[in-house]
Amino acid sequence: MEFNDGLEVAPKNATLATLGRDRISQRVLGSFGFSDVLRSLDGAQYVLSTPTLNLTAIAARPTEGVFQVNGWAELNINVFYGALTGQVGTDRHPGAWRLFGLGDHDYRQGVAKTDNRPAAVRNADSESIVIGTYGGNYLHVAATPAGPFDLLVWGAVQTGAWGTLTHRAGAIAAEVGWQPAGLPALRPWICGGYDYSSGDPDPADDRHGTFFPVLPTARLYARMPFFNLMNSVDLFGELILRPSNRLTLRADVHALRLADKNDLWYSGGGAFQPGTFGFSGRPSNGQTGLATLYDVSGDVALNPHVAFGLLLRVRPQPGGGAHDFPGRQRRPLRLHRMAGSLVTDSFCANSHSPAALRAAMATTPAHCAGVGRTCATVAPNWTRTSAPMTRKSTVRGIRVER
Repeated sequence: MEFNDGLEVAPKNATLATLGRDRISQRVLGSFGFSDVLRSLDGAQYVLSTPTLNLTAIAARPTEGVFQVNGWAELNINVFYGALTGQVGTDRHPGAWRLFGLGDHDYRQGVAKTDNRPAAVRNADSESIVIGTYGGNYLHVAATPAGPFDLLVWGAVQTGAWGTLTHRAGAIAAEVGWQPAGLPALRPWICGGYDYSSGDPDPADDRHGTFFPVLPTARLYARMPFFNLMNSVDLFGELILRPSNRLTLRADVHALRLADKNDLWYSGGGAFQPGTFGFSGRPSNGQTGLATLYDVSGDVALNPHVAFGLLLRVRPQPGGGAHDFPGRQRRPLRLHRMAGSLVTDSFCANSHSPAALRAAMATTPAHCAGVGRTCATVAPNWTRTSAPMTRKSTVRGIRVER
């Protein structure tokens, strides 16, 4: 079965329904809906609904899939989820709330955890991950003569064990929006928000403080998914135009930084293979600046079942900022698709030769968002043009360039 947290109830109000679908759901448990194979759950679901309340409970095991074509086998991960969702307010001022809990027990063997400890320490930690996530959210829409205003708050705390470490972490999100009434031809929606997920301040102590999103659909909150909801701060603004029921235009700007300079820069969307962790990490070198991301997109719905989208994403590279942490040679960031997964240039472009790239692929799967097991074969192809030297490597038929 497929399941996305936060979508237990579909509110009648269109704004509440959109906020729940696009800004609340799948933060900690999602179907990874932008990959070819998706993620599913094998288990049982119980639902009890009344006109104002919904109780949902799930006990399940996630399957393989996502970036792996064979998605039949189960992973050695148990998830237990429960949520109580209610609807309040009136037709002009509707609201919706949810309280939820998620238990995660990851007992896969031989999988190094991705965190800020030294590699030798991580590799020696064979204990399971057992984490409880407890949180809630509230959505509200207020109709005014100037147009409806909306408010969204979401938060979660975590406790448990990260292998041999005690785990304590948290995350919050707050957003406001306004749909001006004076432009009916464009139907604009102006939004702004702040997302924070904790990082770990000390790799040498006995506590792990990085918020762990478990099994999310990361691309909903990072449309260019070189970051995720781990050790991150995202201050953003957004403009949505809806000139027709079939056409939606959207422009975002995100000011991104790391929550803690002593932790890693994380990406990835959770476990999907038995032998790879599912999240990648890159050292921050003591810096917090990550990127300013501009995202422009257009979506056209041909019918209720078919839609097309066009996206333009720009991440400028100012000196000393973004991914260019001190201590590393400056290179433009590229996101590479390797054997079906997205990998940052920390894995590819920072390898200074095909031999180094080959060695990195063979030895560091824990830092590769699940790619290391499938990327051991590298065929170097060096090409010199009138431009500076371009190094190219083919990994299972997919080219990686620097």
